[in-house]
Amino acid sequence: MLDNPLPKLHASPPADLSFSKVSQVRAFVIERDAGDLLVYAATTMPEAGSVTAQYLNHWHELAVGGPDSVHAPLVINEADRAAAEDTRRVDRTFSERAALDGDFELIPIPGHTPGATAFLWDSGEHRFLFTGDSLYLRDGRWIVAVLDDSDRAAYIESLGLIAELDFDVLVPWAASKDGPYYSHTTPAQTRERIAAILERLGRGETQ
Repeated sequence: MLDNPLPKLHASPPADLSFSKVSQVRAFVIERDAGDLLVYAATTMPEAGSVTAQYLNHWHELAVGGPDSVHAPLVINEADRAAAEDTRRVDRTFSERAALDGDFELIPIPGHTPGATAFLWDSGEHRFLFTGDSLYLRDGRWIVAVLDDSDRAAYIESLGLIAELDFDVLVPWAASKDGPYYSHTTPAQTRERIAAILERLGRGETQ
């Protein structure tokens, strides 16, 4: 059964990660007049017959696993296509910032992976930003995941872009067990939180 934390946003039950004892992931169905969309992949995602497309932030989501019951076209950034297709056929790709139906925007944020992409959705009541685990929650705190094969310079540039986006709810793929899995924010809070992350990265930290 899907959880409905905010109007028109439906979260799957949390799914454990084999490589992390502290974080879980979720997929989300967003209700749109132009056609419902599924964002992210998770093993707990039930069949979603109303979904017209599934958008992935990055290819790692398929490595964790996704259900065979989702039959909607799979969409991912072209830069992550080859890695994604080791697990599942990709139906459509994109490579640049673009808008869909005036309410759903694709915003490449390379760094965590080459094709990492944020999705900005205007529901009419909130502006949700989906950031995968390029920017995620640990006990409610905004953190990042700079991996050995991540591009740190591109990551820092992408965080600067996120700091200037207009959104009021952060909805990452990953969040701490038993902690909040989305985060309300204001433009000032967003800039403050991103600045704190950039300061840590400037010291050579990875989160």
